[in-house]
Amino acid sequence: MAKLTFASEICKGCGLCVNACPKKLLELDKSRINKKGYNPVHITDQAACVACAACARMCPDCVITVER
Repeated sequence: MAKLTFASEICKGCGLCVNACPKKLLELDKSRINKKGYNPVHITDQAACVACAACARMCPDCVITVER
C-alpha cells in the first residue's frame, strides 16, 4: 500500500495535484486553513492510492511525498 504525506503548512492550495490524480483521491481540505492562509490538500482514501506520484510531480512546492 502506498503512503502519501503532505507538508500541509507550505501548501498553497493551488489544486494542481488534485487535477493530476488519476484516481481522484485528492481534494483541498475546506475544514482547515494552514499558516499561509490556504486550504491544504489531503487524501480521501489512502488505501486506494497506487503510488503513481503524478501528484508529487505536479506540485510546484514539493509538498507531497509518496512512499511504497
